[in-house]
Amino acid sequence: MLQKIGFIGLGTVGRHMATNLAKGSYELTVYDTETAIVQELAATSGVTAASSALEAAKGRDLVIAIVPEGDELGPLFFGDKGILAGISSGTILADMGSHSLETTMKLSEECQKKHVQYLDAPVWGSKDHAVNGLMTIITAGDPALAGKCREPFSFFGLNTIHVGQIGDATKMKFIVNLVQAELVQVLAEGLVFGEKMGFNADKILEVLDTRGVASPLFHSKGRAMARGDFSRSLALKYVNDQMHMVMNAARLVGLNLPAAETACKVYQAGVDAGLGEEDFSAVIKVLRK
Repeated sequence: MLQKIGFIGLGTVGRHMATNLAKGSYELTVYDTETAIVQELAATSGVTAASSALEAAKGRDLVIAIVPEGDELGPLFFGDKGILAGISSGTILADMGSHSLETTMKLSEECQKKHVQYLDAPVWGSKDHAVNGLMTIITAGDPALAGKCREPFSFFGLNTIHVGQIGDATKMKFIVNLVQAELVQVLAEGLVFGEKMGFNADKILEVLDTRGVASPLFHSKGRAMARGDFSRSLALKYVNDQMHMVMNAARLVGLNLPAAETACKVYQAGVDAGLGEEDFSAVIKVLRK
């Protein structure tokens, strides 16, 4: 049984995933570079604060890491006080961040050298999904390994879907990121177009919500855009990073994705305009200029 769990990465969704995991009867140790968040979680019964990723990973049965691709990733995984410096042989490392395929395969190789059991397991969902324990976990690697993790995953995930060998979950997340980013950018275009023709956003959404293009994503993000509420559920800067990874993956397989290329440029414009820390629905601000 997986009893001792380390959790590294308490960002927008990670902190709520860890909070839900704390409801189980686990020995949970948490770490993030933002010490205030760590201390806040450590006030919860059964949660211990770690002073480094190494400490959070040491002596655990399962280590869950949700670290975005970027500057933090190197030190948190590979540094002297990183996960791989502290994790023990035989431990399961569930890597739930959104990474490039190169990063996923490198992490897998490094874990193999240390006899650590690596599970490619990116999560999909917003802050609200994380709060309510409704995340989707896409897993790849040894199916038996995914099965062992199913119980702790159930505290923060509604769906766990196994898709193949290591690297396949990362590839599947590219598809998710592509479709999600394009849908929100297309919705933003529709709202801006409609506004220019004299309709308010609420009336446009009332029509869109009735038939074929209706979706939970359109409903939630459309209402947020209409209210001008861009409080962060999934940061625009992360969607931008994910879209660049998507485009790189497409180039590697020799595929042209014209709509994705356009969306990528729009999200990049959002980051350049200083919108990176806002929710990715703030992409509408780029189109309104």
